[in-house]
Amino acid sequence: MEPAIILVRPQMGENIGAAARAMLNFGLTDMRLVAPRDGWPNPKAVAMASGAAGRVLDQARVFPTLAEAMADIDYAYATTARGRELTKPVLTPATAMSDARTRQSEGGRVAVIFGPERAGLENDDVARANAIITVPVNPDFPSLNLAQAVLLTGYEWSRESLPAQPAPQGRRPDGEVPATRIEIEKLADHWEERLGEAGFFFPAEKAPAMKLTLRNLWSRMPLTRADTRIFHGMLRQLIRRD
Repeated sequence: MEPAIILVRPQMGENIGAAARAMLNFGLTDMRLVAPRDGWPNPKAVAMASGAAGRVLDQARVFPTLAEAMADIDYAYATTARGRELTKPVLTPATAMSDARTRQSEGGRVAVIFGPERAGLENDDVARANAIITVPVNPDFPSLNLAQAVLLTGYEWSRESLPAQPAPQGRRPDGEVPATRIEIEKLADHWEERLGEAGFFFPAEKAPAMKLTLRNLWSRMPLTRADTRIFHGMLRQLIRRD
C-alpha cells in the first residue's frame, strides 16, 4: 500500500496538477486535498496534470479539515523547512520513507502532509503529524515548490523498487550496441594486416611487441558495432587513396 499525499490548503490549481504528475512518476495515486483555496475540481490542475496524471486528480478526495483527511492514517510526516518549537523526530526524505515502508509492511497506514505554497504548514497542522520531514538543502535558500517536495518524497518512497539503470526504450540503434568480441578481433586483424603491408611494424625485432600493444588497444576501447564499421571504412578509404 502506498502513502497518502495530503495537500493542505493548496493555493493554485497548477501546483496541484504538477504534484499529481510528480506522484504518478513514482506510482503514487492517493491524493487528498484539504480546503483547496480555489475550490475543486480545478481546470488549471487538470491542464497541468497532462494526460495520465489526470487520473490522480479524478481519484483525489477533498476534506474540509486536516483531521478528517487523516482519519484512517496511523502515522503521518509533516514536511517543513522551518524550525519548529514542537518536539518531534526530524527526518530526511530518505530516512522518512524508509521508515514509512517499514510501517506499511507491518500493516500501518502512512501519509505525508504538504502545506500551502506561500507559507507552508502552520503549527496546528504540524502538531497532528508524528514526525517532520526536512530536506537538507542550501540553508541560504531552503524553499522548494510543492511539486518538487512531492517529487522528492515519491522518489525516496519508490527508490528500492526502481531499476538501477533506466530501462532501454525499444531496440537500440547499432551506435549504442557494444561490438562483439569477434567484431573487435576482425577489426584488429584488418588493421594489423594493412599496417604490416605498409611497413608500420619496423624494425622486425620490435614487431611482436608493437602488435601486442595494438591488439591490447583495440580490446581496451569501448567500441560499438557502428564504431567498428567506421574504423574498417577509414582503413579501406586510406588504401584506395594510395
